[in-house]
Amino acid sequence: MEHITLLLGIVIITALVFDFTNGFHDTANAMATTISTGALKPKTAVAMSAVLNLVGAFMSVEVAKTISKGLVNEEGIQPEVIFAALVGAILWNLVTWLVGLPSSSSHALMGGLIGAAVASAGMGAVNGSVVVTKVLIPAIAAPIVAGVASMLAAKITYKVGGNIGKKTSAKGYKAGQIASAGLVSLAHGTNDAQKTMGIITLALVAGGALAPGSNPPVWVIVSAGMAIAMGTYLGGWRIIRTMGSGLTDLQPQQGFAAQTSAASVILASSHLGFSLSTTHACSGAVMGAGLGRKGGVVRWSTATRMFIAWGLTLPAAALVASGAELVMRTGDIGVAAVAVFLVASCVAIWVISRRQVVDHTNVNKAGTASADEQPGVVTTAIAAVAVPPTAGTTAAVTDEDLKATIPAATANPATPAAPAAAV
Repeated sequence: MEHITLLLGIVIITALVFDFTNGFHDTANAMATTISTGALKPKTAVAMSAVLNLVGAFMSVEVAKTISKGLVNEEGIQPEVIFAALVGAILWNLVTWLVGLPSSSSHALMGGLIGAAVASAGMGAVNGSVVVTKVLIPAIAAPIVAGVASMLAAKITYKVGGNIGKKTSAKGYKAGQIASAGLVSLAHGTNDAQKTMGIITLALVAGGALAPGSNPPVWVIVSAGMAIAMGTYLGGWRIIRTMGSGLTDLQPQQGFAAQTSAASVILASSHLGFSLSTTHACSGAVMGAGLGRKGGVVRWSTATRMFIAWGLTLPAAALVASGAELVMRTGDIGVAAVAVFLVASCVAIWVISRRQVVDHTNVNKAGTASADEQPGVVTTAIAAVAVPPTAGTTAAVTDEDLKATIPAATANPATPAAPAAAV
């Protein structure tokens, strides 16, 4: 193994902690729709996703090369800069996890790296063309491409399966959804695990343990794959709840369309070396699938909060990272102070999260993300013609249900309207 100093060892451990948070932060990308539609039990879903994330980590190193060789100039970058970047990325991941918003771990990492590099060596330390072509453009294009593809795929699945019985169709698409969820998990491993590989490789180059331009060593690939797999198995249940039911109500057909579209976009970007946000791709696909069913809706207030978080990710992580880098200029005392701040902040966020626990036992229950929504036009129209649901049930209203309930409601105008569910 390469010669590792104490500071370099701290940076590597911190990078693996970030990889761990990336795992549970992004579990929702692969498994939220599978869990919300009942295709897999929550614990089974995250275990499957963890294994496939690990496998995906060994399939390519193109994204790792983008992080370690392209985003910032290796010359002049010190291990302290990498440590500061990771501090910004980890804290942003944990804050957005706490509030249940699916933001981009990838952009948090890159924002932290950019902020720390600029604070340390000025604007010249960042390769602006790489940031634009391989970070910013994919960030905008990914949710749009995945969303349009998912909406079209959902429309096609409903059209093709229109003559198939409801139960048969749902069962078939649940099986397909499991397969597509596995594909997303595999794709996530090929993209997100590599970002930590790239950061560790950059740190090794900065610390003189690797020659500039080196590819990630085998032990880096293995450790990064294991870290993201363990984080995935832990399950980011708060974000799974938002992705699975906070943005829209999905049926198995829509879940299948969303996951297949997202996986295609992520795998294509990994092959091209684009440091794509899997969160952007999967969130866009979920919203597209929500609009792909006749009468389907997207909860735009939740989506708006998510878009705001996306916009803040790069600058927020960069700001924290640049502040951490400035503190560490004071020497060992500064490095220790930043490390203590990071640990204390992580513990504080975890303690706050215990006030309202979300785990595999209640992830599919209605959360605050959608409970405070006001009824929309579509929901009000549905409520006007739908009969009251049987006590204790919360099944989503489908097109077939509406066709069945409209005659009954119009035949008996005195029947009280069902309460409107939040959109």
